[in-house]
Amino acid sequence: MTPPLLEARDLSRHYHVSRGMFKPHATVKALNGVSFSVEPGQTLAVVGESGCGKSTLARALTLIETPTAGSLMLDGMQATGADAAQLKALRKRVQMVFQNPYASLNPRKRIAQMLDEPLVLNTPMSGAERRERIAEMLALVGLRPEHARRYPHMFSGGQRQRIAIARAMMLQPKLLVADEPTSALDVSIQAQILNLFMDLQERTGIGYVFISHNLSVVEHIADRVMVMYLGRAVEFAPKAKLFAKPMHPYTKALLSATPSLDPQRRAAKIRIVGELPSPLNPPSGCTFHKRCPYMTQRCVAEVPALREVDGTQVACHYAEAIAEGLQPLAAAAA
Repeated sequence: MTPPLLEARDLSRHYHVSRGMFKPHATVKALNGVSFSVEPGQTLAVVGESGCGKSTLARALTLIETPTAGSLMLDGMQATGADAAQLKALRKRVQMVFQNPYASLNPRKRIAQMLDEPLVLNTPMSGAERRERIAEMLALVGLRPEHARRYPHMFSGGQRQRIAIARAMMLQPKLLVADEPTSALDVSIQAQILNLFMDLQERTGIGYVFISHNLSVVEHIADRVMVMYLGRAVEFAPKAKLFAKPMHPYTKALLSATPSLDPQRRAAKIRIVGELPSPLNPPSGCTFHKRCPYMTQRCVAEVPALREVDGTQVACHYAEAIAEGLQPLAAAAA
């Protein structure tokens, strides 16, 4: 049996933050014990509010930052604790597409220079071979060979994101981490870029970790979905199961806030009260309890473990009742 393309176990990333003179440093647990895996040709979507740890997870998966704790396996190789030579080899296998195509491309370099750079640094290919690879990659993302001679400012937002995807694919990685890759684009262009991601996956068998706050986009592209809240995974399920029967109140609220043509979804609006708590001082027990309509004293005192319920992993004491649309008895009494 082949190992997963990516396997994270209890992955954490903590930051020490100064709170001012004469005060002890605080610890921000931006990523706090997340576990998941990605198979070849599969798309895992990671969703949640801003500040939930999605981008921190992206930096850890692409080896930009070193995890504070936990283990990370990439293509069967241990990434945590790897030496410089091993990390260089691993970085060829995982690449990243950033959110803003206007900022992620160097305005002073021609497209050919940007696409050539990964090949120069990481392969022994000759100049002719590199030019051939650049032409192939531009064609693969729907651009013409003459585009290689132009600068980024000469392209639209959608074309720039195609160039960013081509750059990420130059080394033929096994895994691509896409951090909000369509959020800076017009809605009409978003669909084109999503279809491009899906076409590339079908042709190459690449695996994706697709980070987004847009559940409509996630429903279009994902195979499995992980919902994060304040550095933790609160629900993890196949896409169809999560959209049909969410079990965590936070997931239910996110889905209810997503525009939909389904009249049943539009009718079931759930309002989340309050702001996302500060990661410097997270609530006790379940970190969602201060905003949860099902909150009980158990939620205040006890951290819910991520457990399997009907094929879904969910971190909620009352997942079974919430999935059926029932009010937990303790919450109703309160």
